Amino acid sequence: MGANTSQVSDLSENQSLRTLIGTESISDNDPFWNQLISFTFISPTSSGNSKLLEEAVIPLAKILIENNPRTGNFGALVRIFLGRTKELKISTECQDQLFIWQAHNTLFMIRCLLKVFIREMTEEELHLQFSYQERVPGSCDTGSELLLEELMCNLVHLVVEVPLLDITYSILFEAVTTMLVLLSYQLFHKEILRDGLIYQYLMKGRCLSLTSLFVKTLLYNFIRQEKCPPPATHIFEQQSDRGGLLYGLALGVASGLWSVFALGGAGSKPGLEQEQNPLPLSNQSLLLLLVLANLTDGPNNCPNPYRQAVTCFKNTQDMSSVPTEQHHMFQINFNSLYTALCEQQRSDQATLILYTLLHQNTNMRTYMLSRTDMENLVMPILKILYHVEDRNSHHVYMALIILLILTEEDTFNRSIHEVVLKNITWYSERSLTEISLGSLLILVVIRTIQFNMTRTRDKYLHTNCLAALANMSAQFRCLHQYAAQRIISLFALLSKKHNKILEQATQSPRGLRRADYVSTVPLLPWSPGPPATSTAISHTHHSLLFNNVQLLNLFAVLNQSASQSVTTNVITRWMQTHK
Repeated sequence: MGANTSQVSDLSENQSLRTLIGTESISDNDPFWNQLISFTFISPTSSGNSKLLEEAVIPLAKILIENNPRTGNFGALVRIFLGRTKELKISTECQDQLFIWQAHNTLFMIRCLLKVFIREMTEEELHLQFSYQERVPGSCDTGSELLLEELMCNLVHLVVEVPLLDITYSILFEAVTTMLVLLSYQLFHKEILRDGLIYQYLMKGRCLSLTSLFVKTLLYNFIRQEKCPPPATHIFEQQSDRGGLLYGLALGVASGLWSVFALGGAGSKPGLEQEQNPLPLSNQSLLLLLVLANLTDGPNNCPNPYRQAVTCFKNTQDMSSVPTEQHHMFQINFNSLYTALCEQQRSDQATLILYTLLHQNTNMRTYMLSRTDMENLVMPILKILYHVEDRNSHHVYMALIILLILTEEDTFNRSIHEVVLKNITWYSERSLTEISLGSLLILVVIRTIQFNMTRTRDKYLHTNCLAALANMSAQFRCLHQYAAQRIISLFALLSKKHNKILEQATQSPRGLRRADYVSTVPLLPWSPGPPATSTAISHTHHSLLFNNVQLLNLFAVLNQSASQSVTTNVITRWMQTHK
């Protein structure tokens, strides 16, 4: 950064940067600022390279933290950016690329510094860094106290008002990512930050009036799936010509925010697709939307306005009147949103927004269930479950819960057996040249159950899988032969496990109470343990209860589909054995 800087290694020696972080105050009108923000530094396109940049920025930012209370240079840098945002929309209309480029560079520098500031200081101390101005010796005036809120409002206005074009792509990405960085304070606190300044500015400040427009714009950024325009120059060797111009630097912060706010754990396993992402603005917009929607409600039962906007928006083709009590309501094209959701289910955040809309937005849920091309939505979800080894547990859970929500509807359960698919190449266990969507769904869910039985042994995953099968069972129609075979095989496997544990329990010193056998409340997942101890006996009984519940759930599935004679025969034989 700084004039003529093009390499990470140049940052520490750059004279313009040394002046910015130095002990001399710089006036807002000084020609120095034009020199500082006229650099050709292109931010990295991978998390590895962005880490190199961050490591180079940290020592410079720490020097600025020490000197800024005397110089106020950081506040001056922010004011330079704010002054340029006022003319940004006009510059876009006039195709003034130089002006947009300099505004982008200014925001890029602010974001790099903010990321270090947030790691090194409290929110109150950050607020002071914004308010410091040049001081005469002996003075204690800290100047404006609203510069941080002014910056946040300008970022929201920038995202909402500046059109998405090739020349504005980079600065829009920077605006969205800077908002994510500001919200990353939650990463460093165990308690919920509902009293923080940044939280208050978003929930009650001047940003509140733009809530619906802001959420709508972020959704449209996701819908449009615009690829990043190719950069003119690179400071790092490109590994792929599809790399984003500015994606890399915020990758760590965005992934962390996703984990904390959305799932509470690690994100998906990184791969080349994430490392060189061709849709940085779309992905960052979706991350920011999820973070905003999952912010906690304010004190005194003050609802989160961003969650309200996400859960109540309507279709542009819906001409019904809007209830007056619904705040922050807007309209969006459901067909375009549905298409984007179907196409982008490779990432955690896309699956989470799909779950959020299905679970909380009744308008969107009704629309999805009315579609005649549900296979476009269901197939990506099935692929997530099928490739369970390559996904983190949170992603698998979300995909499974989405299926659970869908299978609660009888219309869905009927329609999936009417959709015929051909040549399912990603299903490798058996060649499926022609199969109904319903039969394929059964196969994938049963495969997930069997994977869980041999690997993770998660009782909640088992319960949800069996619940999805039970939901669908009343509408089983014309099942594929292989799907019916897998149902019977699963039933036989669970019966065998049940009999084995039953035998262990009856041979234990305490014996087996009938209440244990007939109980349908699982206490603990099955886990093998050492014999002949009270703990082992307890685990045996708990294992029996858990397996009994599995059998009862699957029993319901088989009973509902008992029109198939082979299924009926298996049930009859099992019941005779356990009289």
